[in-house]
Amino acid sequence: MTLRVAVVDDQDLIRGGFVAILGTADDIEVVGEAADGAAALDLVRASRPDVVLMDIRMPGMDGLDATEQIAADPDLSDVRVIVLTTFEEDEYVLRALRGGASGFLGKSVRPGALLDAVRTVAAGEELLSPAATKAVISHVSRERAQPSVASDVFRHLTEREREVVLLVAQGLSNEDIAARLFVSPLTAKTHVNRAMMKVGARDRAQLVVAAYQAGLAGNEG
Repeated sequence: MTLRVAVVDDQDLIRGGFVAILGTADDIEVVGEAADGAAALDLVRASRPDVVLMDIRMPGMDGLDATEQIAADPDLSDVRVIVLTTFEEDEYVLRALRGGASGFLGKSVRPGALLDAVRTVAAGEELLSPAATKAVISHVSRERAQPSVASDVFRHLTEREREVVLLVAQGLSNEDIAARLFVSPLTAKTHVNRAMMKVGARDRAQLVVAAYQAGLAGNEG
């Protein structure tokens, strides 16, 4: 299956570089480019890509607002967004993920890693760079002192689902989780999907954020 990708960045050279890298993969097709958030929304609604590579800082509507609008549109529920930026700062990471982004990578990502990121997110996995993961942990750990309904939501998970969420938060894939728990990958995926549904997470990235914010993850070490 060919993955359809849209590339959004206000810098022509960077956008062109991403397009060139994506063009080297036989299983990836670039369906369009945009230079700002408003144009990105028009592009996504017209082309319905599987994955959007979204810059954060752009003139007019930025990538964070565009990502939030994509995630909030029921007609675009199958579209996944990978945020690409040089600014791997806590505030950007958390807002991007809470806004519906499925992945977060620095623009210095290597070509092979970029292609793998597109495939990973298109397959329903979360994608966080090491810096982004640290930002999630540090930010939500500061927020735990504040009351949150997130912890109440997690009480509705079964013990197995809670166990699976912890493994997802550690960055394990469905195959890794299956091997750890001695179950089939399909069973692992079913547990993950049920946990996301109960928590109200759009995808695995939001499930990870919710798990850390609720205090379910981050205390096991």
